[in-house]
Amino acid sequence: MSNKKIEVPIFFAVDDGYVPFLAVTLEGIKKNASDKYLYKVVVLYNNISKFNIDRINKYNKDNISVEFLNVTNHMEKISEKLYTRDYYSKSTYFRLFIADLFPEYDKALYLDSDIAILTDIAELYNIDIGDNLLGATPDGVIQAYDTFKVYAEKVVGVNSYKNYFNAGILIMNLKELRKMDFQDKFVYLLGTIKFKVAQDQDYLNRICKGRVKIISDSWDKMPIQGLYDENQKLNLIHYNLTAKPWHYDGILFEDYFWDLAKNTEYYDHILKLKEEYTEEEKQNDKECWDNLQILAKKESDCVGFDSPNGFTF
Repeated sequence: MSNKKIEVPIFFAVDDGYVPFLAVTLEGIKKNASDKYLYKVVVLYNNISKFNIDRINKYNKDNISVEFLNVTNHMEKISEKLYTRDYYSKSTYFRLFIADLFPEYDKALYLDSDIAILTDIAELYNIDIGDNLLGATPDGVIQAYDTFKVYAEKVVGVNSYKNYFNAGILIMNLKELRKMDFQDKFVYLLGTIKFKVAQDQDYLNRICKGRVKIISDSWDKMPIQGLYDENQKLNLIHYNLTAKPWHYDGILFEDYFWDLAKNTEYYDHILKLKEEYTEEEKQNDKECWDNLQILAKKESDCVGFDSPNGFTF
């Protein structure tokens, strides 16, 4: 019997500002890792200091393997076309190039770094998504606000807002993405449509619709949604948008984040970030959230109804 470990490729895309939270995410992977697997972590970046690379490389031991790939040259031709807003950086688009950058993999995970992993991430990787392009959970923010429901259907073009998924946690069928020339389709679409609300997430929903396996939101639970079923098992917490425990007190599920953060070399730094987060920055968060809803409505208002009854929720 072979003792070779099963490889689980896991991709991240970060810059220097998010490296401390990547460390928290890696703590969650390490804490819940199984001896059966080799967790192959690949960090896509274009701006990370050697100091931070050296710190993250300390997770490169036992059954966790870490490597960094600078994607600056790969992104150069389209960089100026990539739209970002608020606190987002262009690194959010890096996930769209994984299939072509890594032809040796047929399947992989993509994870955002503002998460707390509470169980073995290999369980997510092992979910069978068949010949679908992606496995993902419905986006909790879209599900909770009528403005975004309309936007998902009218502007992005999904057949139902219930199938509009969050792109922060993805099971990626890289083999099928290559077969359908996903990267070429994205680059073409980038030149014809500019999605301003959710950027790369909107492109993914537009291109992949109809070929997405919807999985349990226990793998992408968002504090910003508020109420939840206390009997549901939580596998992964996603502190997306402004629901950041390193900025605010009282964030739902914040204890999971801090329990992992205290074991990282960035713990004091993260505490300092919270202490120094100003009232002006908090007000800016509120304005960004309000403006996002205004933007979604404005984009939706520019698209006509194709149903005599319009949208009802």
